[in-house]
Formats: sequence, structure tokens, C-alpha cells
Amino acid sequence: MANHYRELLAIPGVMGLVVASSIARLPQAMIGIGIIIMLVQQTGLYWLAGSVAGTFTLANALFGPQVSKLVDRRGQSRVLPLMTAFSVGMLLALILAVYMKAPPVLLFILAALAGTMPSMPAMIRARWSQLFRGKPQLHTAFSLDTVITEMAFIIGPPLAIGLSTRFFAEAGPLVAVLLLVIGVTAFLLQRQTEPKVVVGRKENAGSALLIPGLRTIVLALLAMGAIGGSIDVAVVAFANAQDWPASASFILAAYALGSLIAGLTFGALRFSLPVEKQFFVGVLVTAVTGVLPIFSPNVYILSGMLFVAGMSFAPTMVVVMNLGTIIVPPSRITEGLTWMSTGISIGVALGGVAAGLIIDVYGARAGFGVAIVAGIFMVVVVLLGLPALRATSAVCAEPGFQSSAR
Repeated sequence: MANHYRELLAIPGVMGLVVASSIARLPQAMIGIGIIIMLVQQTGLYWLAGSVAGTFTLANALFGPQVSKLVDRRGQSRVLPLMTAFSVGMLLALILAVYMKAPPVLLFILAALAGTMPSMPAMIRARWSQLFRGKPQLHTAFSLDTVITEMAFIIGPPLAIGLSTRFFAEAGPLVAVLLLVIGVTAFLLQRQTEPKVVVGRKENAGSALLIPGLRTIVLALLAMGAIGGSIDVAVVAFANAQDWPASASFILAAYALGSLIAGLTFGALRFSLPVEKQFFVGVLVTAVTGVLPIFSPNVYILSGMLFVAGMSFAPTMVVVMNLGTIIVPPSRITEGLTWMSTGISIGVALGGVAAGLIIDVYGARAGFGVAIVAGIFMVVVVLLGLPALRATSAVCAEPGFQSSAR
């Protein structure tokens, strides 16, 4: 079963890309939680910590596609050093401002400016697309990429929390910044896998969201993010309601582990079903398994339920990325992939907020209801958008086709 992975890693340049990308994506999993822990320890104000971290996340979601659009036009090696340097400077200024107990308004401004940090997952996936677009290896590459992403979010947050609580408040964000510099540098040194700049048409000056089918994907991913964000909050509340707060860590680990194992297995398989139908099956299974947690009587059953629910996430993400590389033209690929990440990020934030509000009124178990509603929304969105996805993927798959946003 591992033969596809062995073949992939034997291709020149792939191993270097895997190692560099593993480091480069860690900061994205550390910075948000690192800002929260740093501010809580320094100020004791949870509202301030959450708001500043939320400002960074929202700014990153808004700036990310614009940075990626610039990358598509100028190339990774020309844009990433400048944008990373600026973001690193703003992050260091934010850390210093927190240490110096600067006014909150300055913290919000610096957090927003730090949000110009490039979307490294999109940069990495753009390279996979460049290497294997239209080839069966792309399926395995995206599966491996998804597994590495899961590992980053398993390792990153505990690492940031541990550093800030064991050493000093700013330690987590500082290490995240250091890893960002190291990761981006190592990533840019992998020159043989860097995508070539593809000259697009004048119509490509508009947003990649105008590409037929991409809005359906982004909305579906927003719903998937809302499922994940609401479950994170609901699990914490459920664990507290069971008088075992610490159990939230292994419950969420089971959720991530299910996704990781499924993603690894999925990448070793090949499917003949059209990719848009795979997408619908993936979102349908995600929505159905998202109902399971609300019936859990205790933390042990909840862990098992979430392990099962998590198994649909990574495979669905792999299918989404494959579909994205079909409908998004090479001249817009980084921006298109970034919009997908933006959809997930906004969904996570909305899901967490909605679950928190529901839990405050109706109790811990009700928080899982947000995931159910998000799942229904996701299925409806994909059902409505399936004809457009089918038509677009069929046209874009034709030999010699050059697609563009209109």
C-alpha cells in the first residue's frame, strides 16, 4: 500500500520539498494560539487575547489571497522573501509591544499587519500542482500534504503552549517566528520545484473567485471549517461538563488521528469515480458523521465518535485540492488554493463563535448541533453547485484548454 508514497519520494526534489514544507507550515499552527497564550499570561485578559489573535487570523484570511495573486504574477522567489520579512518584522514588533505593555490599539494594528504572512500551505500545494498536474501522483502528493498538515496541527499548538508556559510568555510566538524564517528559507532553496510564472489573460486581473465552481468549493470548505471549529469548542465544553477538562486533549487528538490515518490510506489508493462525485461523497460522509458526537454519553464514546468523524476530513480535503487544480488555471493556482484555505479559516472562526454562543445558552452538548447545521449547509451548497463543477471540470480537463476567470 505504501508503494505510491515510495515512488513519490523517489522523484528528484520531492524529499527536499517535503522536509522544507514540514517546517514552513508549523508556524501557521503555532502563531494564533501563541498570541493567545502570550497575552493571557501577560495581561490575564482573555477577551484581549482572543481578539488580537482573531485580528491576526482575519487579516491573514483577507490579505492571503492578495499576496498569493502577487506570487502568481511575480513568482515565489521574488515575493515570499519580502512579504515574509515584513510579516516577521510585524510579529516581532507585536511580541515586543506585549512585553512593553503597549496600549491595546497598537496590538490590534500590529496583529493586522502581521496578517500579511504568506499562506505557506497554498505555496506548497502550488508546487505539488506544478509537479504533477494531470498525473496520478498528484493524488498521493496531496494526501501526503494533508497528513503533514494534520501533524503540524497536532504538534504546533502544544509546542507553542508548552514553550510559553514553561519558559516565558513570549517564547511560543518567538519560536514560531524563528521556524517561519527557517521554513520559508529552506522552502525557497528548493528551486527545482518552484512553479514557473504562467502568463495569464487580462481577464485574470479579477478575483479568482470569479472562476466557475470555485465559489462552491470555498463555501463548502467554509462549512467544513465551521464543523471543525464548533467541535473544538464543544469538546472543551463537554470535557468540562464531565468534570474532566484534561480529557479534551485526547478527544481532539482522536479526531485528528482519524483524519491522519484516513488521509494516509486514501493517498495509497486510486479511484476511477469522477472527482466532482468524489467531492460530493466526501462532503456527504463528513455531514453524516458530524451528527455522531451529539449522541455521546461520555468522553470515551465521544473519542470514538470523533475518530470516525475525523476519517472523512483528510480524504475530502485531498479531493477538494485535486478538483481545485482542475478548475483553477495554472496562472491563478496559488490564489485559488489560498481562497480555499481562507474559506476553512473563516469557517473555523465562525464555527467556534457560534458553538460558544449556543453552549452558553443551551449547554455543552448543544454545541455539537452547530456541526450538524454546517454539515447540512455544506451538502446543500455542493448539491446546488455540482452541475457547474461537473461542467467546469469536464471542460478544463480537455487537452490544450486554457481556462480563465471571467
